[in-house]
Amino acid sequence: MSTEQFSKVVVGSKKNEAIERFHPWVFSGAIKKVYGPVTDGDIVEVYSNKEKFLALGHYQNGSITVRLFSWEQQNPDKNFWLLRLKSALDYRKTLGLLDNKNTNVFRLVFAEGDNMPGFIADYYNGTCVLQFHSIGMYLMRQLITDCLKELLGDKLTCVYDKSAETLGKSNKSIQNEFLLGNTESTIVLENNNQFKVDWINGQKTGFFIDQRDNRELVGKYAKGKKVLNTFCYTGGFSIYALQQGAEFVHSVDSSAKAMEMVDENVKLNGFTDNHTSYTSDVFDFLKDADDKYDLIILDPPAFAKHRDVMHNAVQGYKRLNTEAFRKIKKGGILFTFSCSQVIQRRMFIDTVLSAAILAGRKVRVMHHLSQPADHPFSIYHPEGEYLKGLVLHVE
Repeated sequence: MSTEQFSKVVVGSKKNEAIERFHPWVFSGAIKKVYGPVTDGDIVEVYSNKEKFLALGHYQNGSITVRLFSWEQQNPDKNFWLLRLKSALDYRKTLGLLDNKNTNVFRLVFAEGDNMPGFIADYYNGTCVLQFHSIGMYLMRQLITDCLKELLGDKLTCVYDKSAETLGKSNKSIQNEFLLGNTESTIVLENNNQFKVDWINGQKTGFFIDQRDNRELVGKYAKGKKVLNTFCYTGGFSIYALQQGAEFVHSVDSSAKAMEMVDENVKLNGFTDNHTSYTSDVFDFLKDADDKYDLIILDPPAFAKHRDVMHNAVQGYKRLNTEAFRKIKKGGILFTFSCSQVIQRRMFIDTVLSAAILAGRKVRVMHHLSQPADHPFSIYHPEGEYLKGLVLHVE
């Protein structure tokens, strides 16, 4: 198929190997030459230094210059993207997440993991919240909405684009907007637990769907326990612990707005008697806390979004985990996480190990945790595994 309308990007010698192994990113340093006019969001063809076609992708000025979405020479039309979205939807059907009477919130599209780099879509009980990290995918937001309407039918009542947070800093014309309907929030079910999700004012797309399986695991260990949930956001871990019979749960977050949502979700699920909210800096709270907690959850925001701050992030994780090790009761269970993509799993484990040594506690590893199956990552793109977690038994 002729694709002469697309500009041509040529990579340098030996820079084609990762592309031929289906890695979906072309970094700026790998590019030898660009032929033809090219602007952010354009589809480009990528060629080797020996003029061999390699892949098709969206161009965007930056460290990741081309995000690849096809290794075939073709003209991606609406049907191309409809089939991509259908594949993502069929995969979620395989996971049992569509028409699930106990759970109506899940990630519908996870960027590179679903061969749509730079694009995520979260489904909240009839609403799809879209977030774009790529101008090329953003320019197709209405086409994507049309495809979602075609695929989901009456299961889709609202589509909200929340890309100002991801693309708006470099392009002020990008604003959050409704592409279908105008619902501002809803009540969702996750494993029969109720949560209010506010995609207008909430962080990310409104709810941290990626901790669903890990929240369920917290519930399994929470019965009769005194639980501390730090960086609690809207209280996901807290609700699961309460649902499974925790003696009490203390939820801590520095955001007063988040704590209002926690209280609303606790009330929604009927657990006001054995829950207390604290609006506080987590480090300060841990420093002043006594050793009454049987189960502690550490789920901080990403301490490192770029490699140039990785050292400071590692020190932050070490300090946080050291304080938790010092305060947890003998025989207690610690759930600790990192969602920083640049902090690799081995580095995170070594950081937690250092914290255990500093605290002088004996620690068993009970579980290695990651993101759930609706956040898949390609085996060719290990960067897609961003969530790392450990469940630890502390003597």
